Parts: sequence; structure tokens; C-alpha cells
Amino acid sequence: MKIRCGALLGCVSLGVCVILAHVETARAAEPEMSGTIKEMMSPEEFKAAGLSKLSPDELQKLDAWLQGYRQVTEEKAEKKATARAARTKLDVLVSRVDGTFNGLTGGTVIHLEDGTVWKQANADDRFRPKVTDHPAAVVVHGVFGYKMQLEGTQPFYVDPVRSP
Repeated sequence: MKIRCGALLGCVSLGVCVILAHVETARAAEPEMSGTIKEMMSPEEFKAAGLSKLSPDELQKLDAWLQGYRQVTEEKAEKKATARAARTKLDVLVSRVDGTFNGLTGGTVIHLEDGTVWKQANADDRFRPKVTDHPAAVVVHGVFGYKMQLEGTQPFYVDPVRSP
């Protein structure tokens, strides 16, 4: 199956835009959770919950506890979202080759402009590129590892080169 690099880059860009739109929509939909419990509830809800029986001091202590609970819950959710974002950070990487690319020769090491370095995984893959000067690069982390496609080549598997 051949995929043109331009089409792949377009799909990746569209996917990123859709994800960001969902994040912004979710952020906008979050209710503002500040104020006292009496302000947040209708008078009927407040009375039905039995809170009208509490003294002002007891209501103040309940409000303080709820505020602390909200803060802890928000921090946990933010930490979880940050961890998820860090795990998925390398799922799709879009960059350009840093310099010229003369093709795959069996052990080719590819330096991208974003600073990542990749080594050809399958020594049997040998391709001559159509574009040699700073071709666009897309790296996708899938089930079987990292797959790279450079502008003017077929997709091929790569391994990340870790700096010592």
C-alpha cells in the first residue's frame, strides 16, 4: 500500500486540529466550581439535602472541605492528563530531514530537524529518494514499532537512536 507523503501529512495535520478542538471544547464545557455550596445549589436542593439544618459555622467548614476536595480532584485530573499527553507525545512526529537524504543503504541513520535521530531498522530496505534536500518526514509509532515515511519514499521501519 503506497501512501503519498503529502496526503499523510495532511491527515496528520487534520488529526492534530481535531484533537485540539476537542480539548478546547472540553475545557470550555468545564463548569466553574467556586463559591459556597449554598450559592451553587438551588434553595430547594439545599433544603432537600438537609443542609438548612447546619449552623453557619458548620456550613463554612463544609464549604472549606469541598473546596479542598475540588482542588485535589482538579490536580489529579491535570496530572493524569499531563501523563497521558507525555505517553502519546511520540505517537506521530512531523519534521524534516536535517540536510540531504541520499536514500536507504541498509544501516542509514537519519537526523531530523527537531533533534531526533533514527536508524533504519530493516537492513534489506533500500530506497532512492525523489526529494533529497530536506524532505518532509513523518514518524508514526504503531503496534509493530516506529514507521517513517520521507517525502518521495515508501514507508519503512526505524528505531530511535538514544543519546548516551
